Amino acid sequence: MSGIVAIVGRPNVGKSTFFNRLIQRREAIVDAVSGVTRDRHYGKSDWNGVEFSLIDTGGYVVGSDDVFETEIDKQVELAIDEADAIIFMVDVESGITGMDQDVANLLRRVDKPVFLVVNKVDNGQRATNAVEFYNLGLGEYYTIASINGSGTGELLDELVKVLPEKNEDESSELPRFAVVGRPNAGKSSFINALIGEDRYIVTDIAGTTRDAIDTKYNRFGFEFNLVDTAGIRRKSKVKEDLEFYSVMRSVRAIEHSDVCLIVLDATRGFDGQVQNIFWLAERNRKGIVILVNKWDLVENKESNTLKDFEKYIRREIEPFTDVPIVFISALTKQRIFKAIETAVEVYKNRSKKIKTSELNDVLLPIIEHNPPPAYKGKYVKIKYITQLPTPQPQFAFFCNLPQYIRDPYKRFLENQLRREFDFHGVPVSVYLRKK
Repeated sequence: MSGIVAIVGRPNVGKSTFFNRLIQRREAIVDAVSGVTRDRHYGKSDWNGVEFSLIDTGGYVVGSDDVFETEIDKQVELAIDEADAIIFMVDVESGITGMDQDVANLLRRVDKPVFLVVNKVDNGQRATNAVEFYNLGLGEYYTIASINGSGTGELLDELVKVLPEKNEDESSELPRFAVVGRPNAGKSSFINALIGEDRYIVTDIAGTTRDAIDTKYNRFGFEFNLVDTAGIRRKSKVKEDLEFYSVMRSVRAIEHSDVCLIVLDATRGFDGQVQNIFWLAERNRKGIVILVNKWDLVENKESNTLKDFEKYIRREIEPFTDVPIVFISALTKQRIFKAIETAVEVYKNRSKKIKTSELNDVLLPIIEHNPPPAYKGKYVKIKYITQLPTPQPQFAFFCNLPQYIRDPYKRFLENQLRREFDFHGVPVSVYLRKK
């Protein structure tokens, strides 16, 4: 599993600049999902082959000092609860402020690795001034300049040492289906409807995170782990931050799953937060099933038919529209088993391996019929196709001039793969390589 690293600190110390620098470090990154809630960002980075998720806990509200303080407390509390390591950023220009002191007081009581990072240190004089941050009582500090990246290497070398190792627990051979979505969309009801008085349940495994519970489940002769992200403890501190909490939960659950069942409330529609969760799953290359819950509560169905609603969702998720959408009611148990059956199909699609000979026999004639358009007078010849040995479907197309193949043609190749081999519900990656 990859660790989660939270960046905390008061506004304007350069957290976002640092965050952006880290997630843009490589090409295949999961881009930042901006505004997952107001202004938190989530992204993926890697250093020396260790991949981790990064949460930028936001530059906060503009308001009185006390508003700032409650926000900052909340931000730190959340980071402490959810992250594996914490980067506490301060600013050498302003020295130690009262708010820095408050954050430090919270962090001194934490049993997790905390990295004190002094930003904006871009000359010798500032490096000398940074010494005052010893007074925060957090021990050693790292000096960086996030604007040009100096000093970040040393910091990251130490950071990746403390992140959790990939731990393949005995249950990990089982496929993992994560039930995600915003609060109150009906995730709990859906899971309870499945498991409630159900005799199929085998054992309860303590969750991968404190409140994401794994339930071993067997249906249609197929055994899997159902990961419930609904168990969000309501702490008085995080009432208003339930959204952020649920997003943090979703991040973890999505990363450690094979298929994501995204539950949405039909009366609220496919809103921003649900879209963020969808794109998070898509960028992590997970199988996806969209479950529209509470369809029974939608008013005037004549003007708002199922078909229209489905069209509207597909419009929102373009270009990745090859995703199953199942209308359910967790309350009346309507189509909940259909939902699981669909997830099982998507899981099988995601783990599908296609023989090289079959790929070439089927696709090369299609490509010959519809070759890539000539670019700058150059003709591209695709000669050979193979599936890469990855957990999810990725294909390499070998050709003479890969650099001349544009995105629309890549999409054409992806669509042919989908049409011929059925990757319903699964993101497919197409790479062009030089023969």
